[in-house]
Amino acid sequence: MTARTPAPTPLTRPTRIGDAALELLVERGMRGLTHRAVDERAGLPQGSTSNHARTRQALLETAVRRQVELESRVLTPHEMPGPDGGSDALVDALSLALHRYLTDHRALLVSRYELALEATRRPELRTFFDEAGSATFHGPLIAMMAEAGSAAPERHALSLIAWCEGLMFSCAAGSFHSSVPSREELRTGFQELLRGMLGG
Repeated sequence: MTARTPAPTPLTRPTRIGDAALELLVERGMRGLTHRAVDERAGLPQGSTSNHARTRQALLETAVRRQVELESRVLTPHEMPGPDGGSDALVDALSLALHRYLTDHRALLVSRYELALEATRRPELRTFFDEAGSATFHGPLIAMMAEAGSAAPERHALSLIAWCEGLMFSCAAGSFHSSVPSREELRTGFQELLRGMLGG
């Protein structure tokens, strides 16, 4: 008897709302993100999004939570370097993550830019956006830099993040939007950057 493949777990309402919000941000920008539009995109009864997130701030926070959740899957935990991984493992993990972003998750970059720009105009969203990103990405990267032998892990993590952000923006929405570096090209870039930070 052939075993049946388990049915996929239905998405929760907050997840459906978050996904719809991110899709609208990518397609229509911040002006296209409304409670009614999210209801329509998510296939939910009218008023569902307002019941979950009554204010625009609450809707934006829902979008940020889903953004962070999806981005955290781009670099899966088993591919993160361990304490003894060193710089080579760090280069492998980061080049893999960036290549995934630029080949399979470009929409996530666009929605992140929309949210980041809106956060510059909304102090309450800025705080929420920064705390969510710091807990998920900044802290682990600082720890990874320390494990790789950095003498200034916070400063080096900042430089590394800035390099990654600049490259992703250039390739997703900037002057190199039609170009996607290969995994090996990204690996070389990280090696050059880390060589200056870590020596060797």
